Amino acid sequence: QTSVIFDIKLKGDFDGSTTIHQFVLPPRSIQPYQIPVAGPASVTSQAPVLCKLYSSSWIVFQPDIIISASEGYLWSLQVKLEPVVNLLLDKGKLMDFLLQRKECKMVILSVCSQMLSEPERGSLSVIATVFDKLNHEYKKYLEAEQSYTMVVETGLSRSNPLLKRPVRTQAVIDQSDMYTHVLSVFTEKKEAPHKFTIAVLMEYIRSLNQFQIAVQHYLYELVIKTLVQHNLFYMLHQFLQYHVLSDSKPLACLLLSLESIYPPAHQLSLDMLKRLSTANDEIVEVLLSKHQVLAALRFIRGIGGHDSISARKFLDAAKQAEDEMLFYTIFRFFEQRNQRLRGNPSFTPGEHCEEHVTFFKQVFGEHALMKPTTF
Repeated sequence: QTSVIFDIKLKGDFDGSTTIHQFVLPPRSIQPYQIPVAGPASVTSQAPVLCKLYSSSWIVFQPDIIISASEGYLWSLQVKLEPVVNLLLDKGKLMDFLLQRKECKMVILSVCSQMLSEPERGSLSVIATVFDKLNHEYKKYLEAEQSYTMVVETGLSRSNPLLKRPVRTQAVIDQSDMYTHVLSVFTEKKEAPHKFTIAVLMEYIRSLNQFQIAVQHYLYELVIKTLVQHNLFYMLHQFLQYHVLSDSKPLACLLLSLESIYPPAHQLSLDMLKRLSTANDEIVEVLLSKHQVLAALRFIRGIGGHDSISARKFLDAAKQAEDEMLFYTIFRFFEQRNQRLRGNPSFTPGEHCEEHVTFFKQVFGEHALMKPTTF
């Protein structure tokens, strides 16, 4: 009285003419089933009758239909996935099996959580195998979605009315799923050695990169926060220096927030913003917020944007720095710019620099203002 489960979509042994499949799980019995007692309303309160399993009156239609001729029932067999987790100890084979099932997502995420926690913690090689199997399915879906989008955008879908959008099955475990249900929970527990924790996070990122899936910035942020929690600043520095963590504006902002506990993070953030080449405004804002007005001015001159920058923004920052010579230098720079661009060092009303002109006169005297140069 046992049943055996085969999965013909899994890889079998091919002998040249036939593919031979072994059963996936140890033989198990069908779960007991109770048949409700039918009859008049007065007797329906009777306890249900236990169905006799594997009856001689059963007619079985592969793969999952059972008809009981004597009792007049037709059943559809279903595989309960939760117990499978403990029956199939090879995590790689377990993932292969689960990824073929319809309602697999939460069971897969549960397996991932288990293999990162005691007492069932897996080795890094096993964890890497599981991540690769999940990301292989994830990549297949992304490619199908991308192909569909390209066909729709090029208008070819009109000539192919049978074209359908790819169906996202539960086997597609994306980065958001892993972050929400597995990785963020795993790092919060703090029960694992920090080296193992970092290794797991980097292994998942490695797997995403291997399948050329763009890594979401929140995964990098999780790595950085975990490194900071364990004071592993030297490792953080190395990860950034060797571009293990990809550049992004959100990441650069996170680094800026770490400056109080790790001063080099400020320069690391600026370097990252410079490499992005689309974050010039952010770099200027960061430097001005730190009262590094000359550095901001040098940066903007270096990229050739000094003719269009706001004079008031720089003069505001110079005044807030409470350094009179700095204010004088910045003020003189914009006077010279005005002279070069308009032939007159004065500021136009549209620049809203009147209060700074008044302040300059108070500190240095009206005679210190540049006079228009005529040729």
